[in-house]
Amino acid sequence: MRRMGLAAIAPGPHTRSPHPQHKVYPYRLRGIQVIRPNQACSTDITYVRLARGFCDRVAIIDGYSRKVLSERLSNTIDASFCLDCLEEALRLYRPPEVFNSDQGAQKTAEPFTSVLKREGMTISIDGRGRAFHNIFVERLWRTVKHEDTDLKGDADLREVTLGLLEDFSFYNEERPHQAQADETPATVYRTRQGGGALIVDKYGPGR
Repeated sequence: MRRMGLAAIAPGPHTRSPHPQHKVYPYRLRGIQVIRPNQACSTDITYVRLARGFCDRVAIIDGYSRKVLSERLSNTIDASFCLDCLEEALRLYRPPEVFNSDQGAQKTAEPFTSVLKREGMTISIDGRGRAFHNIFVERLWRTVKHEDTDLKGDADLREVTLGLLEDFSFYNEERPHQAQADETPATVYRTRQGGGALIVDKYGPGR
């Protein structure tokens, strides 16, 4: 494949690898009952398949309501679009008490963590191999891919941007959430009428 110049269109490995020089923060949400909006937020990056190649999408989600607070699309997996997403969320909503992410270098870089510290947030980083630490964002990406991007096969960034804007608007404002008594994330965020969430690490203490 190398000789013929062939490569998979999916992103390569190590997109979430920690930077060896970045500070390692502990996971702060183990066994925590999330009982109100802005108590804990999470972020994650996923890839979106295009007709030719792929792009990356980052989102910040409120752990109580599951509302998407901010999102960004990029054709490069650097830290700048993650930082833009964070700054937009802070312009629109109050800072959460705890901000959780995986160990990816984009979210452990100093420009990103310095904003979290500036706003007085507690930084929480998933333990290695602990998929359930960031489960709410993982479920969001599964929903987005199964109901939108994997079905459409958008040709380019413009098409996928327009499609995902509509998809997130529907997810926040119209799509009932079974875990929240069939209320929408936007309604639960605004009224606090939801069941909350117990953050559980089913594989034990971890890091």
